[in-house]
Amino acid sequence: MSWLDDLDDDEPEFDEADVRVRPNPKANRPRTKRRPAHDDARVARVLGVDRGRYTVLIDEDGPDEHDAVAMRARELRKTPVVTGDRVRVVGDTSGAPGTLARIVGIERRTSLLRRSADDTDLVERIIVANADQMLIVVAAADPEPRTRLVDRYLVAALDAGIRPLLVVTKTDLADPAAFLHHFDGLDLEVFTSAHNDMPLERIGGAIAGHATVFVGHSGVGKSTLVNALVPEARRATGHVNVVTGRGRHTSSSTVSLRYVGPRGRGWVIDTPGVRSFGLGHIDPTNILRSFTDLAEIAKECPRGCTHLPDAPDCTLVEAHEEGRLDVSAEARLDSLQRLLTTFAGLDEHR
Repeated sequence: MSWLDDLDDDEPEFDEADVRVRPNPKANRPRTKRRPAHDDARVARVLGVDRGRYTVLIDEDGPDEHDAVAMRARELRKTPVVTGDRVRVVGDTSGAPGTLARIVGIERRTSLLRRSADDTDLVERIIVANADQMLIVVAAADPEPRTRLVDRYLVAALDAGIRPLLVVTKTDLADPAAFLHHFDGLDLEVFTSAHNDMPLERIGGAIAGHATVFVGHSGVGKSTLVNALVPEARRATGHVNVVTGRGRHTSSSTVSLRYVGPRGRGWVIDTPGVRSFGLGHIDPTNILRSFTDLAEIAKECPRGCTHLPDAPDCTLVEAHEEGRLDVSAEARLDSLQRLLTTFAGLDEHR
């Protein structure tokens, strides 16, 4: 006799239907894509980003203006939030120590300044949002100015619809006239600055009322200029290696700083110094649009025209050869073709 024979034939049988399952409201709730409306969200400006934490300015220009720290909501995990963004913030926005608000949305951006790692990389890196000016800082010497790098900055600015400005520092070390000659045909406001003679009032007048992103090669004096315009910024400054001629990176992140001057207030957006600026993401048609008088002539060009000197049936080239352009238009055409040449070789490397 086995132990099975000892079982009572009247013993009830059990199956999984008899097992009591504890209710789990979260598991049993139907999934939905609806999200909270966050009608109580406050609009804030992103001042800087540090290891997943965002410093935001609450109630900008209002009586309750103050900084707060926020994190990005999970639904935005695949959406980049960058310096200059206008965002919607909920939670504890008091800015008190130890508090953390939450970014739940991004307002429509008016501009995006982008770059790629190199010219073959089509993945864009957003540098700053909602800037309307770019101040390009170069040195007349130590390190030597690089025309091609400035051209790349100009291309990126024109692609983003941002007005470019140019500051040449260290003019007490070298005459920048030959370097500046390359940009004669551009509608480009230029400031020159010596060690003990910085045109802070003129530059301040140009950036008042604007959000201006400062860019430049390492070691050109960009952080020194930022500190002069915004003394409380205390941005670290570096030096140029006497062997390599290269500057040392001092700024490690992009940050928005409030500028207050005699002609008004604005935003100085300081960026880390770079030695290269990839243009893999650029649309070359945006470059031509910035030369409005030439773009009007180019409307008669064949589709896909490069507008370079060897372009067949290009109306810009024909206008140049037939002498129908005035002196200033000739200079602008030369600048346009130089910028387009900077961009033209990219497709060959992709």
